[in-house]
Amino acid sequence: MAWHTRTAAEVAAELTTDPRSGLDDAEAARRLASHGPNALPEGRRRSPIRMLLAQFTDLMVLVLLAAAVISGAIGEPKDTVAIVAIVVLNALLGFVQDYRAERALAALKAMAAPQAYVRRAAGDRRISASEVVPGDLVLLEAGNVVPADLRLVVLTHLRIDESALTGESAPVDKVTDPLSDAELPLGDRRNMAYRGTVVTYGRAAGVAIATGLQTELGRIGSLLRDQGEVQAPLQRRLARFARLLAVVILALCAVIFGVGLLRGVEPVLMLLTAVSLAVAAIPEALPAVVTVSLALGARRMAARNALIRRLPAVEALGSVTVICSDKTGTLTANRMRVRALRATGALGRAPSPSDGAGAPPSLLRAMALCNDARRGPDGVVEGDPTEAALFEAAADAGYEKAALERTMPRLAEIPFSSERATMTTLHRDGGGVVAFTKGAPERVIPMCTGPATASGTIAEAEEMAADGLRVLAVASRDFPDVPDDVSPQPIETDLTFLGLVGLLDAPRPEARAAVNECKAAGIRVVMITGDHPATAAAIARQLGIMEHGDRIVSGPELARLSAEALGRAVDEARVYARVAPEQKLEIVKALQERGQIVAMTGDGVNDAPALQRADIGVAMGRSGSDVAREAGSMVLLDDDFATIVAAVREGRRIYDNIRRFVRYILTCNSAEIWTLFLAPFLGLPLPLLPIHILWINLVTDGLPGLALAVEPEERNVMARPPRPPDESMLAGGLWQDALVIGLLMGGTTLFTLDWAFRTGHGHWQSMTFTVLTLSQLGNALAVRSERDSTFSLGFFSNLPLLATVAFTVVLQMATLYVPALNRVFKTQPLSARELAICVAVSTIGFLAVECEKLLVRRGILYRNET
Repeated sequence: MAWHTRTAAEVAAELTTDPRSGLDDAEAARRLASHGPNALPEGRRRSPIRMLLAQFTDLMVLVLLAAAVISGAIGEPKDTVAIVAIVVLNALLGFVQDYRAERALAALKAMAAPQAYVRRAAGDRRISASEVVPGDLVLLEAGNVVPADLRLVVLTHLRIDESALTGESAPVDKVTDPLSDAELPLGDRRNMAYRGTVVTYGRAAGVAIATGLQTELGRIGSLLRDQGEVQAPLQRRLARFARLLAVVILALCAVIFGVGLLRGVEPVLMLLTAVSLAVAAIPEALPAVVTVSLALGARRMAARNALIRRLPAVEALGSVTVICSDKTGTLTANRMRVRALRATGALGRAPSPSDGAGAPPSLLRAMALCNDARRGPDGVVEGDPTEAALFEAAADAGYEKAALERTMPRLAEIPFSSERATMTTLHRDGGGVVAFTKGAPERVIPMCTGPATASGTIAEAEEMAADGLRVLAVASRDFPDVPDDVSPQPIETDLTFLGLVGLLDAPRPEARAAVNECKAAGIRVVMITGDHPATAAAIARQLGIMEHGDRIVSGPELARLSAEALGRAVDEARVYARVAPEQKLEIVKALQERGQIVAMTGDGVNDAPALQRADIGVAMGRSGSDVAREAGSMVLLDDDFATIVAAVREGRRIYDNIRRFVRYILTCNSAEIWTLFLAPFLGLPLPLLPIHILWINLVTDGLPGLALAVEPEERNVMARPPRPPDESMLAGGLWQDALVIGLLMGGTTLFTLDWAFRTGHGHWQSMTFTVLTLSQLGNALAVRSERDSTFSLGFFSNLPLLATVAFTVVLQMATLYVPALNRVFKTQPLSARELAICVAVSTIGFLAVECEKLLVRRGILYRNET
């Protein structure tokens, strides 16, 4: 029901209540039993045990646990301990993230007012907010949290901070008159007060028209509770990758085991070989590399004022295709500034410390004196944001309020009234009195006499408003002394027009550059705001979000769109203005249904459902509510849009590094599988023992993989489009690389085996073991970039990787030349000639990858995939 269109009498009649004395106790009790308590139910919450057990249902986790059991069964407890430790660590991280997500609804519930003041049976009393019922007459005063949705029936200069619901920081001046438009967005329903908002000034009484889940806050709670957690793109890719890998590995191991039996190899040895290969082929270091990559990325982002609450969000930022950003405080500075002055029709410049000549002294004095803002002890201007902007503009031009008041003290005032939309103050001026009036141009200009009343002045005000400015008109009137009747009727007439003042919450200086960087990276930036369309469009044009011909959609227009029309609208629109909470959620859902990866920013309770639904929910740390921060995946400590773009850059770097590891590990595992798979068909002996396979797996998988996680970003990281949302982890030639380069590395290993075995070298197995290990280390150096040469990157640009490779080479040499390890690994020391041959052959894989990257740079390979 459109309560804001009803008169106070109609609302009272509909709810069967007395607008003066409220309900009696018996009726209130009956309604409480009928409607239930004025509270937000938490719904069914998962127990901590269930959340913890849920972490062990992922397929990759189950495969790793099976590998741990097999490793223990074949006598490799160290592998078992390592795998289990990785699984437990990831489970604990996932548990902590889930547990924190459950707190979002609890934070929403905590916003409810604990107590309320009501009038029942003509007596005022304080009750628990949960006992408020529809029809109650609720009393409000400054500092109160509104306990239910109210239709205001009487008020005195009431202002309410509705930022928690609308996202707009300026308090709203309330009225009691009915409004004509039934489809007004929540922020324009000025005769309503909503649960969870805060009274900042004045007092009022209102009839409760909704309680509990029927309130606007309750509806948001329902939306928040109904939104399931959206998997990050990396989680989806890894799940598909794990399923594919598990099937391929098990099939190949079965084939190798069967072929070995057919060739007469001892079944126990063949079983151990197949199982060892299965353990080696499963990239159990992948979860650790992913976790370390995300954790390091989160730490780097924290240094850039982006606090990550859910680790998968780090990588998902690199996949973002659309950023839906709030305007106030994110794209703008959340600080009103005077941007334009027009005195008696002439355009003046906004005053600044170095140049105040653009405005006449009378206008600047009026801006300073007809103003309740003051400079605090710390020098910061305190007061209403609009008045603070006027205060600072006048002070910057040399008209400091405190100095002016010493010669022009305030004698009387007519406070601002939302019905009049004006404010007047009277000041001593020499032997007389001057009255300064400021307010809405459509109210002030008709009060003026002289040429300023011409239609041209109104047109100028409309022109400024069309540019997104909030426009105030300023006027004055001289009196010989303070009038006997200080009221609007005699004072605010026959005024002398002084000028128009245009104010704007200006864009952040760094926001436009950040928007341009998003465009270069193929990311679409969309503004979603509760502000007026003209203001939103002006800011969007200044930032480059909106260009000529781009579409702006208002909340009421959005409400009339069908599902099909909404889908078309989200493809075209760049700005959404005056949107309701559920509409933000609808926009996010529509974009996701169109295949987009969506990052959504927000700070209010109204944003929480959309933050939770979005692929990346970005909450504001400074201005954001607890509910928004709990629902978001990331918190901006500086509320700055540019920080989001920096996080996107970091997310892309992290995904590139994870792909590097996947490329590296698949290529290496492919080489091991090719070596063991092809040897029997070539009439060669078993190339490696199980201990060799597990050793290679131990020293070449983990440490180099972790070192690849800190690889610096590539030069073109923000000059390429986002990855398609359905792109496989193996796209861009990765699977071809794993097969071909793996086959080449396996081939060089088999070549070494064949040559050494047929020429009578008794160290043939040690040489095979060494070539395969060193080939994999060379591959670690080669896969640092998918396009750029390792030589152009510089070997010293990733010192951890260089140190890891050197350390692993030392360990490998130890297995050959330390007698105690010879017995463990069944190896023999190689001669200098044999070792030189191993080193030379093992570089073939490295050189092949460098040649492949040269072909990629020239557009010959994978032209449609990079």
